[in-house]
Amino acid sequence: MNNQSVIDNLLIQSQEWLSGIISILPNLVLAIVIATASYIISRYVKKYLLKLIVNITDNRTIAKTFANIGTVVFLMLALFVILGVLNLDKALNSFLATAGVAGLAIGLALQEPLMNIFSGVMLSTREKYNIGDLIESNGYFGIIEDVNLKATSIKLLSGEAVSIPNKLVLQNPITNYSTNLYRRVEISCGISYDDNLKKARSIAIDAIRNNLDYIEDKGIDLFYNEFGGSSINFTLRFWIHKTNQAAFLKAQSEAIIAIKKAFDRDSINIPFPIRTVKLGLNDQKAVAMMKENGVLV
Repeated sequence: MNNQSVIDNLLIQSQEWLSGIISILPNLVLAIVIATASYIISRYVKKYLLKLIVNITDNRTIAKTFANIGTVVFLMLALFVILGVLNLDKALNSFLATAGVAGLAIGLALQEPLMNIFSGVMLSTREKYNIGDLIESNGYFGIIEDVNLKATSIKLLSGEAVSIPNKLVLQNPITNYSTNLYRRVEISCGISYDDNLKKARSIAIDAIRNNLDYIEDKGIDLFYNEFGGSSINFTLRFWIHKTNQAAFLKAQSEAIIAIKKAFDRDSINIPFPIRTVKLGLNDQKAVAMMKENGVLV
Protein backbone atom coordinates (compact mmCIF):
# COMPACT_ATOMS: atom_id res chain seq x y z
CA MET A 1 0.00 0.00 0.00
CA ASN A 2 2.79 2.32 0.86
CA ASN A 3 4.67 1.42 -2.31
CA GLN A 4 1.58 2.11 -4.39
CA SER A 5 1.20 5.56 -2.80
CA VAL A 6 4.79 6.44 -3.60
CA ILE A 7 4.33 5.39 -7.20
CA ASP A 8 1.12 7.38 -7.47
CA ASN A 9 2.79 10.47 -6.05
CA LEU A 10 5.67 10.11 -8.53
CA LEU A 11 3.24 9.80 -11.42
CA ILE A 12 1.31 12.87 -10.28
CA GLN A 13 4.51 14.84 -9.85
CA SER A 14 5.76 13.73 -13.27
CA GLN A 15 2.51 14.76 -14.88
CA GLU A 16 2.73 18.16 -13.24
CA TRP A 17 6.31 18.60 -14.45
CA LEU A 18 5.34 17.49 -17.94
CA SER A 19 2.41 19.88 -17.97
CA GLY A 20 4.69 22.66 -16.83
CA ILE A 21 7.24 21.90 -19.53
CA ILE A 22 4.54 21.76 -22.18
CA SER A 23 3.07 25.05 -20.97
CA ILE A 24 6.43 26.85 -21.18
CA LEU A 25 7.57 25.00 -24.31
CA PRO A 26 6.61 27.88 -26.68
CA ASN A 27 8.48 30.34 -24.47
CA LEU A 28 11.45 27.96 -24.22
CA VAL A 29 11.62 27.60 -28.00
CA LEU A 30 11.35 31.37 -28.37
CA ALA A 31 14.16 31.83 -25.80
CA ILE A 32 16.38 29.40 -27.72
CA VAL A 33 15.69 31.25 -30.96
CA ILE A 34 16.48 34.59 -29.33
CA ALA A 35 19.70 33.18 -27.83
CA THR A 36 20.83 31.74 -31.16
CA ALA A 37 19.98 34.91 -33.06
CA SER A 38 21.68 37.06 -30.43
CA TYR A 39 24.88 35.01 -30.68
CA ILE A 40 24.94 35.34 -34.48
CA ILE A 41 24.10 39.05 -34.40
CA SER A 42 26.74 39.70 -31.72
CA ARG A 43 29.48 38.74 -34.18
CA TYR A 44 28.29 41.43 -36.59
CA VAL A 45 27.90 43.89 -33.72
CA LYS A 46 31.55 43.30 -32.76
CA LYS A 47 32.75 43.86 -36.35
CA TYR A 48 30.69 47.03 -36.67
CA LEU A 49 31.89 48.43 -33.34
CA LEU A 50 35.51 47.61 -34.20
CA LYS A 51 35.18 49.41 -37.53
CA LEU A 52 33.51 52.38 -35.85
CA ILE A 53 36.12 52.70 -33.05
CA VAL A 54 39.05 52.37 -35.47
CA ASN A 55 37.85 55.60 -37.10
CA ILE A 56 38.29 57.32 -33.72
CA THR A 57 41.62 55.82 -32.65
CA ASP A 58 44.44 53.98 -34.42
CA ASN A 59 45.19 51.93 -31.31
CA ARG A 60 44.07 48.38 -32.14
CA THR A 61 44.21 47.25 -28.51
CA ILE A 62 41.80 49.98 -27.40
CA ALA A 63 39.52 49.33 -30.38
CA LYS A 64 39.31 45.57 -29.77
CA THR A 65 38.72 46.01 -26.05
CA PHE A 66 35.81 48.40 -26.49
CA ALA A 67 34.37 46.31 -29.29
CA ASN A 68 34.38 43.36 -26.89
CA ILE A 69 32.78 45.46 -24.15
CA GLY A 70 30.04 46.57 -26.56
CA THR A 71 29.44 42.96 -27.59
CA VAL A 72 29.14 41.86 -23.94
CA VAL A 73 26.63 44.64 -23.28
CA PHE A 74 24.57 43.47 -26.27
CA LEU A 75 24.61 39.86 -25.03
CA MET A 76 23.62 40.99 -21.52
CA LEU A 77 20.60 42.79 -22.95
CA ALA A 78 19.71 39.63 -24.88
CA LEU A 79 19.98 37.64 -21.62
CA PHE A 80 17.53 40.01 -19.91
CA VAL A 81 15.07 39.51 -22.77
CA ILE A 82 15.43 35.72 -22.53
CA LEU A 83 14.81 35.75 -18.78
CA GLY A 84 11.73 37.88 -19.35
CA VAL A 85 10.41 35.47 -22.00
CA LEU A 86 10.86 32.57 -19.55
CA ASN A 87 8.97 34.53 -16.87
CA LEU A 88 11.99 34.50 -14.59
CA ASP A 89 11.35 38.01 -13.34
CA LYS A 90 12.39 37.22 -9.77
CA ALA A 91 15.67 35.72 -10.96
CA LEU A 92 16.21 38.79 -13.15
CA ASN A 93 15.61 41.18 -10.25
CA SER A 94 17.94 39.17 -8.00
CA PHE A 95 20.56 39.13 -10.72
CA LEU A 96 20.37 42.89 -11.22
CA ALA A 97 20.61 43.53 -7.46
CA THR A 98 23.60 41.20 -7.14
CA ALA A 99 25.26 42.74 -10.19
CA GLY A 100 24.84 46.23 -8.73
CA VAL A 101 26.43 45.34 -5.42
CA ALA A 102 29.19 43.35 -7.09
CA GLY A 103 29.84 46.19 -9.52
CA LEU A 104 30.22 48.69 -6.69
CA ALA A 105 32.61 46.39 -4.80
CA ILE A 106 34.68 45.67 -7.92
CA GLY A 107 34.79 49.37 -8.80
CA LEU A 108 36.20 50.29 -5.39
CA ALA A 109 38.71 47.43 -5.44
CA LEU A 110 39.90 48.18 -8.98
CA GLN A 111 39.90 51.97 -8.77
CA GLU A 112 43.55 52.33 -9.79
CA PRO A 113 43.43 49.90 -12.77
CA LEU A 114 40.17 51.46 -13.95
CA MET A 115 41.78 54.91 -13.80
CA ASN A 116 44.63 53.61 -15.96
CA ILE A 117 42.14 52.15 -18.43
CA PHE A 118 40.22 55.42 -18.65
CA SER A 119 43.48 57.33 -19.08
CA GLY A 120 44.57 54.92 -21.82
CA VAL A 121 41.34 55.58 -23.69
CA MET A 122 41.81 59.34 -23.37
CA LEU A 123 45.41 59.14 -24.58
CA SER A 124 44.51 56.93 -27.53
CA THR A 125 41.99 59.49 -28.79
CA ARG A 126 44.53 62.33 -28.77
CA GLU A 127 45.62 63.33 -32.26
CA LYS A 128 49.03 64.52 -31.03
CA TYR A 129 49.96 61.37 -29.14
CA ASN A 130 50.84 58.51 -31.46
CA ILE A 131 53.07 55.46 -31.60
CA GLY A 132 56.49 56.47 -32.92
CA ASP A 133 56.42 59.99 -31.42
CA LEU A 134 59.45 61.26 -29.52
CA ILE A 135 58.19 62.45 -26.14
CA GLU A 136 59.29 63.38 -22.65
CA SER A 137 57.01 62.41 -19.76
CA ASN A 138 57.50 61.82 -16.05
CA GLY A 139 61.25 62.29 -16.41
CA TYR A 140 61.60 59.78 -19.26
CA PHE A 141 62.70 60.74 -22.78
CA GLY A 142 62.09 58.31 -25.62
CA ILE A 143 59.88 56.97 -28.41
CA ILE A 144 56.33 55.69 -27.85
CA GLU A 145 56.18 52.00 -28.75
CA ASP A 146 52.72 51.08 -27.49
CA VAL A 147 49.69 52.51 -25.69
CA ASN A 148 47.49 49.85 -24.10
CA LEU A 149 44.80 49.91 -21.44
CA LYS A 150 47.30 49.81 -18.56
CA ALA A 151 50.38 51.78 -19.54
CA THR A 152 52.37 53.62 -22.19
CA SER A 153 55.52 51.81 -23.30
CA ILE A 154 58.47 54.06 -24.16
CA LYS A 155 61.80 53.02 -25.61
CA LEU A 156 64.49 55.26 -24.17
CA LEU A 157 67.22 56.57 -26.46
CA SER A 158 69.71 54.50 -24.47
CA GLY A 159 67.80 51.33 -25.40
CA GLU A 160 65.88 50.58 -22.22
CA ALA A 161 62.11 49.98 -22.26
CA VAL A 162 59.99 51.88 -19.75
CA SER A 163 56.32 51.31 -18.94
CA ILE A 164 54.54 54.35 -17.46
CA PRO A 165 51.00 53.96 -16.01
CA ASN A 166 48.53 55.85 -18.19
CA LYS A 167 47.23 57.73 -15.16
CA LEU A 168 50.63 59.38 -14.64
CA VAL A 169 51.01 60.19 -18.33
CA LEU A 170 47.60 61.85 -18.46
CA GLN A 171 48.00 63.82 -15.23
CA ASN A 172 51.51 65.17 -15.93
CA PRO A 173 52.87 67.43 -18.69
CA ILE A 174 53.96 65.74 -21.92
CA THR A 175 56.55 67.23 -24.27
CA ASN A 176 56.06 65.90 -27.81
CA TYR A 177 58.99 66.60 -30.15
CA SER A 178 57.29 65.02 -33.18
CA THR A 179 54.15 67.15 -33.35
CA ASN A 180 55.26 70.25 -35.25
CA LEU A 181 57.59 68.51 -37.76
CA TYR A 182 60.46 70.83 -36.87
CA ARG A 183 62.79 71.31 -33.93
CA ARG A 184 65.10 74.01 -32.59
CA VAL A 185 68.82 73.40 -32.12
CA GLU A 186 70.70 75.49 -29.55
CA ILE A 187 74.48 75.92 -29.33
CA SER A 188 76.11 77.58 -26.32
CA CYS A 189 79.63 78.97 -26.67
CA GLY A 190 81.88 81.80 -25.53
CA ILE A 191 84.51 84.08 -27.07
CA SER A 192 87.41 86.05 -25.63
CA TYR A 193 86.89 89.51 -24.14
CA ASP A 194 89.44 90.78 -26.70
CA ASP A 195 87.41 89.70 -29.75
CA ASN A 196 84.98 91.84 -31.75
CA LEU A 197 81.47 90.76 -30.75
CA LYS A 198 79.74 91.84 -33.95
CA LYS A 199 82.36 90.14 -36.10
CA ALA A 200 82.12 86.93 -34.10
CA ARG A 201 78.32 87.01 -34.34
CA SER A 202 78.45 87.38 -38.13
CA ILE A 203 81.03 84.59 -38.50
CA ALA A 204 79.01 82.14 -36.37
CA ILE A 205 75.75 82.82 -38.26
CA ASP A 206 77.49 82.47 -41.65
CA ALA A 207 79.01 79.17 -40.51
CA ILE A 208 75.54 77.74 -39.90
CA ARG A 209 74.08 79.29 -43.04
CA ASN A 210 76.79 77.86 -45.30
CA ASN A 211 77.17 74.39 -43.81
CA LEU A 212 73.87 73.14 -42.43
CA ASP A 213 70.41 72.34 -43.76
CA TYR A 214 68.13 74.55 -41.68
CA ILE A 215 64.71 76.17 -42.04
CA GLU A 216 65.49 79.50 -43.69
CA ASP A 217 62.09 81.06 -42.91
CA LYS A 218 62.81 80.83 -39.18
CA GLY A 219 66.28 82.32 -39.56
CA ILE A 220 69.33 81.98 -37.32
CA ASP A 221 69.49 83.83 -33.99
CA LEU A 222 72.52 84.59 -31.86
CA PHE A 223 72.25 86.31 -28.48
CA TYR A 224 75.04 87.26 -26.11
CA ASN A 225 73.76 86.44 -22.67
CA GLU A 226 76.54 86.43 -20.09
CA PHE A 227 79.85 87.96 -19.01
CA GLY A 228 81.56 84.75 -17.97
CA GLY A 229 84.65 84.20 -15.89
CA SER A 230 86.90 83.96 -18.94
CA SER A 231 84.59 84.62 -21.90
CA ILE A 232 81.56 86.46 -23.18
CA ASN A 233 78.98 83.71 -23.70
CA PHE A 234 76.30 83.44 -26.37
CA THR A 235 73.53 81.10 -27.51
CA LEU A 236 72.99 80.38 -31.20
CA ARG A 237 69.62 79.01 -32.36
CA PHE A 238 68.36 77.58 -35.61
CA TRP A 239 65.59 75.19 -36.70
CA ILE A 240 65.66 71.89 -38.60
CA HIS A 241 62.89 69.96 -40.36
CA LYS A 242 63.66 66.57 -38.84
CA THR A 243 62.47 65.90 -35.30
CA ASN A 244 64.05 62.54 -34.48
CA GLN A 245 66.83 62.55 -31.92
CA ALA A 246 69.51 61.26 -34.31
CA ALA A 247 68.94 64.15 -36.74
CA PHE A 248 68.91 66.63 -33.85
CA LEU A 249 72.23 65.40 -32.45
CA LYS A 250 73.78 65.34 -35.92
CA ALA A 251 72.74 68.95 -36.58
CA GLN A 252 74.07 69.98 -33.17
CA SER A 253 77.41 68.27 -33.82
CA GLU A 254 77.78 69.71 -37.32
CA ALA A 255 77.00 73.19 -36.01
CA ILE A 256 79.73 72.95 -33.35
CA ILE A 257 82.24 71.76 -35.97
CA ALA A 258 81.28 74.55 -38.38
CA ILE A 259 81.49 77.30 -35.71
CA LYS A 260 84.85 76.03 -34.40
CA LYS A 261 86.31 75.85 -37.90
CA ALA A 262 85.07 79.36 -38.76
CA PHE A 263 86.43 80.84 -35.51
CA ASP A 264 89.83 79.22 -36.07
CA ARG A 265 89.97 80.59 -39.61
CA ASP A 266 89.20 84.15 -38.53
CA SER A 267 91.25 84.05 -35.30
CA ILE A 268 88.24 84.23 -32.95
CA ASN A 269 89.38 82.80 -29.66
CA ILE A 270 87.31 80.37 -27.58
CA PRO A 271 89.18 80.75 -24.29
CA PHE A 272 89.97 78.03 -21.80
CA PRO A 273 88.55 78.54 -18.32
CA ILE A 274 90.93 80.78 -16.36
CA ARG A 275 91.27 80.71 -12.58
CA THR A 276 93.30 83.23 -10.61
CA VAL A 277 94.88 81.81 -7.45
CA LYS A 278 96.02 84.19 -4.71
CA LEU A 279 98.83 82.72 -2.61
CA GLY A 280 99.57 83.60 0.99
CA LEU A 281 103.07 84.11 2.42
CA ASN A 282 103.55 80.46 3.32
CA ASP A 283 102.31 79.39 -0.11
CA GLN A 284 104.79 81.75 -1.81
CA LYS A 285 107.65 80.24 0.20
CA ALA A 286 106.54 76.76 -0.77
CA VAL A 287 106.44 77.74 -4.44
CA ALA A 288 109.95 79.28 -4.18
CA MET A 289 111.30 76.07 -2.63
CA MET A 290 109.69 73.99 -5.37
CA LYS A 291 111.31 76.19 -8.03
CA GLU A 292 114.70 75.82 -6.33
CA ASN A 293 114.31 72.05 -6.35
CA GLY A 294 113.31 72.08 -10.01
CA VAL A 295 109.75 70.88 -9.36
CA LEU A 296 108.31 74.07 -10.87
CA VAL A 297 109.76 75.99 -13.76
